[in-house]
Amino acid sequence: MDPRSEHVQLVTRRWFLNAGAGGLGLAALWALLGEDVASATGQAGASGQGEAAAFGGLPGLPHFAPKAKRVIYLFMAGAPSHIDLFDYKPKLMDMAGKDLPDSVRGTQRLTGFTRSQNSLPVIPSAFKFAQHGQSGTWVSELLPHTAKVVDDVCFIKSMNTEQINHDPAVMYLLTGFQLPGRPSMGAWVSYALGSANRNLPSLVAMVTSGKGTNGAPAFDRHWGNGFLPAKYQGVKFGSGTDPVLYLSDPEGFGQADRRKFLDDLAALNNVTLQESGDPEIAARIEQYEMAARMQTAVPELVDLSKEPESTFELYGPESRKPGAFARNCLLARRMAERGVRFMQVTHVGWDQHGNLPTQLAGQAKDVDQGAAALIQDLKQRGMLEDTLVMFGGEFGRTVYGQFGNTGAKEDTATYGRDHHPRCFTIWMAGGGIKPGITYGETDDFSYNIVRDPVSIHDWQATVLNRLGIDHTRLTYKHMGRDFRLTDVDGQVVKGILT
Repeated sequence: MDPRSEHVQLVTRRWFLNAGAGGLGLAALWALLGEDVASATGQAGASGQGEAAAFGGLPGLPHFAPKAKRVIYLFMAGAPSHIDLFDYKPKLMDMAGKDLPDSVRGTQRLTGFTRSQNSLPVIPSAFKFAQHGQSGTWVSELLPHTAKVVDDVCFIKSMNTEQINHDPAVMYLLTGFQLPGRPSMGAWVSYALGSANRNLPSLVAMVTSGKGTNGAPAFDRHWGNGFLPAKYQGVKFGSGTDPVLYLSDPEGFGQADRRKFLDDLAALNNVTLQESGDPEIAARIEQYEMAARMQTAVPELVDLSKEPESTFELYGPESRKPGAFARNCLLARRMAERGVRFMQVTHVGWDQHGNLPTQLAGQAKDVDQGAAALIQDLKQRGMLEDTLVMFGGEFGRTVYGQFGNTGAKEDTATYGRDHHPRCFTIWMAGGGIKPGITYGETDDFSYNIVRDPVSIHDWQATVLNRLGIDHTRLTYKHMGRDFRLTDVDGQVVKGILT
């Protein structure tokens, strides 16, 4: 939307509210009536459970019948080694310790981590692979639980990116642009489709620190609204007693006090809104009201006391620990049930430049059972078919080993792998994605793509497509230009669609 047009609409709404006898009270009354209507029609009410019509969102969306209603994105920050987890290359054993052929590397640039090494020796995976499921998908021994759900998953082994360093690669993956300032994918989805529960945010982020000691941290801009209105900023849920900071009232400050405070604050903000027409003030008023509604909805959401023992057995013992990845996966399922549109569960620590055999095993153990349980849990509840679940990092890792910047003697017990943007693996499940298939192929070194490449913008276009959104038509005017998540690129990957 053009900010000038938004200002005109605000002026028009301001005239309407001032002309009415109720002013802001009229708007509040309408909100209350909306809740009653929702309850009367079987939509999400006070509990927030059950499917609901979208609150907010753009007119005319979705553009076509969606396959997915919501997204759960399991983002592995730091770039997992696809060679050691998903992309099985048995011929590497014959090349072990030999220098990567120049014909394979070509003009691929090196990072500062390995450009000073005397050699770039090929290091086969230290872990065993086996085929699983009816699909016969190869999976590393590090992911025994994921191996059980391969027939529900589509593995894309031909992902590639333009960025070789973490921050720009993460921004590119999550926002479609290498520099900060653009809206995240979750914000775009929230802007387009709105929320199915007005008592919870449409975009929620949860972050888990992994066992790995390396990796870029998670920042608010990874689930940020960019130049979209502030109400599309994702809300981060923490692992403490209060999952959302500053949501609980201080001691001695009751609900009646909170209501009076919000009414007075809204009145003051409305004065400024009438004077300036700044849409960010309108968003601020709305967010304060959202926070008040969340005071009831969030405690119910994070209360796992009514979950059966079988749920904790499925997700594993880590699901009982606040802040653990498995617990966040369980919370994501509960959010999905309650109408949250986009859930981003980030697990950091995947940047194994050294000590890969030990660190990668720890990282995989952190996420394996929780991610697989999420697939199984959604499936048994009949939710996987309209929930898009995704797992992966921002790029891949090199087939050659990293041993520091001095060309020191190779140590196969403590080696690492450098950044590799040319190819990496992600998986997707549910939400109109073909199950039990592998898409794309890399060469014998898992270094170059030989079939069906998928770019970042291709992948983003495909995610939006499953939600019923034409990525070329979802735009927002900013600084005189129509922006979109996929910029001026991107093709839907039709080969993975049901």
